[in-house]
Amino acid sequence: MPVKAMDLFDAYAKNALPKDHGYIVTSFFSNNSVYSRYEIVSYNNVKSIYPNDEGLTFQTDGKKLFVLIEPANYPNKGMEPYVRSNADKIPLRFSELDMHNCKNQTRIYWAKDAVISYGSFTIARPAGINFSFCFYHLPDMHQSIQLFFEKTFNKECSVPFADAKKVAAAVAEKIKTKMVWDFSAE
Repeated sequence: MPVKAMDLFDAYAKNALPKDHGYIVTSFFSNNSVYSRYEIVSYNNVKSIYPNDEGLTFQTDGKKLFVLIEPANYPNKGMEPYVRSNADKIPLRFSELDMHNCKNQTRIYWAKDAVISYGSFTIARPAGINFSFCFYHLPDMHQSIQLFFEKTFNKECSVPFADAKKVAAAVAEKIKTKMVWDFSAE
């Protein structure tokens, strides 16, 4: 059975990162609440990958999709996500996000469209409980990503299971439709 996903930095160390087409999911969890951010990057045709002080830099274009989980007690709910503190921000406005209000009043936001990063992008080395996974482009990749989000939304972010399942399906569908490269046969 082929490996479906691997820690990004382990995959790099083992020379197991796909260069033709891959998906990276990075988490950023708050230290004092379940406030969480995810960055999903789709890439293809990598010219080079090299480590630097921040993490790994990919010399290629990337399509980025952002997910934000905001607990009911988050104090800056009314503040646009792009102007929040560095630890809480994503580069989007509310009008650029879809939103689901969960049973426990947690709000989950995800981008309506992917943001393209031209030329290169860097994946920051995760610290603390954060992680960065590379998902391999296999026939069941979208199902694997959906299951991954179901579990992390529910277990790491305290999202009720029914809400986690519903939003994970919506995020996986968005990845399938907005993060595909033109030549891809997905």
